Amino acid sequence: MPIAKTDVDVVRKTKVYEKIAHQIQRLIRDGLLKPGDKLPAERELAEMFQVSRSSLRDAIRALELMGLVEPRQGEGTVVLAPSSEALINPLAAALLHERELVGDLLEFREMIEPALAKRAATYASPEDLDHLEDILRRQREKVDRGELAIEEDSEFHYAIASAARNGVVLRVLDAFMDLLRESREQSLQVEGRLQKSLEGHQRIFQAIQRHDSSTAETAMRQHIEEIEGIVLNKI
Repeated sequence: MPIAKTDVDVVRKTKVYEKIAHQIQRLIRDGLLKPGDKLPAERELAEMFQVSRSSLRDAIRALELMGLVEPRQGEGTVVLAPSSEALINPLAAALLHERELVGDLLEFREMIEPALAKRAATYASPEDLDHLEDILRRQREKVDRGELAIEEDSEFHYAIASAARNGVVLRVLDAFMDLLRESREQSLQVEGRLQKSLEGHQRIFQAIQRHDSSTAETAMRQHIEEIEGIVLNKI
């Protein structure tokens, strides 16, 4: 079923991906998107909401976590038949606001992301390295302007997970990175955090670029420990 521009609102405020997810959830609830319908292409949806494609991808992953949509090979993203619980009180939405979980999430991040960086140093292709370098370039430009670079921060870690070549871990990380986005927004506003994040990313990238798996693992662990110290002192 086609969606008209009049069916959605332009998104302009912070926590953009949550607002996109909420609007798509409403379209499903109101029957404008029905089970079996395919969502419009990513570029089309991004233009419709007037948001970045990165924010849109975060919203789609949040909806997937809620059980409202499902990506299918060769078909795109398909709307699922929602349960009443998914529409009224989705677990994912509740978890996004459970601040006491942040410590546990960061601990889990410390368990998994150094290993992903280690694998990425082994398996990263030239295309993966180009992508990571481009993300760092965009992050550096935002940091120089004093902007938060939240999207680039998320994208950098997700790109490392992709380069690690493990589809199961990647699906787990999809949900995991959504849950950490709020803490990322908070921590990046702490004085000095923007530059520290960029420096950490640069160390990780340089190790992956050299295919130095041991140093990549160590650099990622150090980076997450720095974040943990900032975030847990903040909340």
